[in-house]
Amino acid sequence: MPTRPRVASRDRDLPGSFDPQVVAAIDARLVGVAREHGVHVPWAVESGSRAWGFPSPDSDYDCRFVYVRPVADYLDPWPPRDVVETPLDAVLDVNGWDLLKVVRLAVGGNATPGEWLRSPLVYAGEPQFRDELLDLVDAAADRQAVRRHYLHVGRDQWQRSGAAHGAQVALKRVFYGLRPAAALHWLTLHDGTTPPMNLTQLLDEAPPPADVRDDVEALVAAKAVTRELGTGTVPPALRAWVDAQLSDAADADVSPDGTAVAQRRAEAAARFRGLVARWAPEA
Repeated sequence: MPTRPRVASRDRDLPGSFDPQVVAAIDARLVGVAREHGVHVPWAVESGSRAWGFPSPDSDYDCRFVYVRPVADYLDPWPPRDVVETPLDAVLDVNGWDLLKVVRLAVGGNATPGEWLRSPLVYAGEPQFRDELLDLVDAAADRQAVRRHYLHVGRDQWQRSGAAHGAQVALKRVFYGLRPAAALHWLTLHDGTTPPMNLTQLLDEAPPPADVRDDVEALVAAKAVTRELGTGTVPPALRAWVDAQLSDAADADVSPDGTAVAQRRAEAAARFRGLVARWAPEA
């Protein structure tokens, strides 16, 4: 058990393209969070377009972290807020969630906790914590609810982009509908509940038709070298494939089983108590 509030040992996995000064600033913020709030931060990752695999030259840094409070805080009838935010600026967006919030969201079908745990870009992390929490998510999350999460996010972003109508669109926005569609395709082909966060890995593990893959790679390459991707029409094969993933997911959408929900909550509660016992700092 940690004996004091702290950030995880530096188990980094970051590319050389990351600005060292920015990484140092993120480190400082994480240390400040641990000290100011009296928490342990066992997992901190990149969770924006850089981790999704389609950054622009001017993409900001979106650090997300999971923190664990002292045991007494989880027994308090008036617990502290379950989100910690640091000041937002043009370069840094650093905020995190309490372990309790992460568990509740995961059991409810929110895919974000699983994505954070599978981020390929790690600022600081305890692999054992990551593995234990990922086991909880896999055991307690409902696949159908996760599919619904990606369906709602993907359909909303795809409609907002205008790509579904074949119109001239801001091509940057296309990615925010494309990645959930790729996650839905992954869930169709795999048994798990936590698709990879990175778009390239998603397409590697759940390949689309070759012409769709070529269209995606062309868009990713263009976004990587320009601050403004501009407007254009989405290639027909890519548009049809995304439309099909969203349509198939909508057709397969069903309500969750109440009994199964209760079982998943009980499983998550037991695993949550174990995580708190092992990872909470002393008050």
